[in-house]
Amino acid sequence: MPEVFHTPKQTVQQQDSIDEIFLRQQRHQYVVARSTARERIAKLRRLHDAMLRHQEAIRTAMFSDFRKPAHEVDISETITVNSEIRHAIGRLSSWMAPRHVGVRLPLLGSSATIYYEPKGVCLILGPWNFPFNLNLIALVGAVAAGNCVILKPSEHAPNSSALLKKILEECFPPEELAVVEGDVSVAEKLLSLPFNHIFFTGSTAVGKIVMTAAAKHLASVTLELGGKSPVVVDETADLDRAASRIAWIKCMNGGQTCIAPDYVLVHESVHDQLVEKLKIWTEKFYGATPEARRQTPDLSRMVHDRHFKAVKGLLDDAVGRGATVAFGGRTDAKERYIEPTMLTHVPDDATIWEHEIFGPLLPVRAYKNLEEAISDINAGPKPLAFYIFSKQERNIKQFVAETRGGGVCINECALHFFNPELPFGGQNASGIGKYHGESGFLEFSNPRSVARQHSPVPTTIVFLPPYGSWLMNLTLRWLSRWL
Repeated sequence: MPEVFHTPKQTVQQQDSIDEIFLRQQRHQYVVARSTARERIAKLRRLHDAMLRHQEAIRTAMFSDFRKPAHEVDISETITVNSEIRHAIGRLSSWMAPRHVGVRLPLLGSSATIYYEPKGVCLILGPWNFPFNLNLIALVGAVAAGNCVILKPSEHAPNSSALLKKILEECFPPEELAVVEGDVSVAEKLLSLPFNHIFFTGSTAVGKIVMTAAAKHLASVTLELGGKSPVVVDETADLDRAASRIAWIKCMNGGQTCIAPDYVLVHESVHDQLVEKLKIWTEKFYGATPEARRQTPDLSRMVHDRHFKAVKGLLDDAVGRGATVAFGGRTDAKERYIEPTMLTHVPDDATIWEHEIFGPLLPVRAYKNLEEAISDINAGPKPLAFYIFSKQERNIKQFVAETRGGGVCINECALHFFNPELPFGGQNASGIGKYHGESGFLEFSNPRSVARQHSPVPTTIVFLPPYGSWLMNLTLRWLSRWL
């Protein structure tokens, strides 16, 4: 995931207004918490309709920020967000309903219920790479759960950030939802406040800063990070399907996607065939010549010069250490353009193996058996996504059972992200907590236990002091043996 913090400085007046917004939301949080399912659904409908109303403006803003293709904007931003909203609208009443649970024999005469209350005032720190998707899907969970929210979008996508602020101000009053734009000083100011929950999407390095800040107030956190998401292609795989899906998701958003395939492990018997298929499908998608690929409207650019230099640095380092450029490799600093690039024979000491690439570079490495591939994956931090292409059910089951981290896709890429029925998130270095659908509602809720005694002569009377009566001793012996 990309970092969200940057320079320059903000004014003291803006810093002061953050305190005012936070205090206003603290006072108003119980009003929002009392809102009914119908009232929360009405808020979500307003957001849904606003996304449709501003669809063309969203396309324009994202093209201005890093030349994102209009159809990718529709697929990965507008449609995905509105699908999430409609999913929540259709199920929110059941999510909010108290859940009655059973009681054990010694508690007969009582009842037990779980109520889902909002956490309170929440902070959402969003990224630049999917500025509507990754901010708003988190927000849907927060609104559905009945929270007040301060949302800070990334300053690295300024046109998208400004439009997001406009859209949300049309839909929510500031005492319920406030959008605060700014740089690292604004983020630091926000993190100094005693929020009840912080939701951060970005790099692992900044995630540690967020978690440290949250710990000072014992705030709960959701960290949506990233990591080196692997693809395994075994000897039984449909190579055309594998190559087409890998090439597409790797190049979507210019490779600036937290669940993009970061590297490919392919069985040695089909290594060369897969590399050739990846070339063929990349040319089909983005152009048969280098100039056609540079001119295509379907490839995004790196978001800013610093990120361009970082991704190009990974390419130059790998090639300098002996990697083979099997396809692509051209760059244009003026346009912040990096051509879709496949690398083979990348040495182990290349920097590209150490960091999430976050660009259209794809190292491809051969493996001898699945145990070797799984061992290579498990040697690193737990990634956000795993992909396996195989027709062998035994291999699929072994891969799922013996790897750890985020979601898994089988014979497809990124499929799990678009299904709101599935919890989305990582583990350890790739994140903490889950969202999307009901998981998002639960992430922004506190499940509150309520036990009620109904019996005029409750069973708990047996356990009252003074201890040692024959009835208590008999009861305790029975409970120890049979309950």
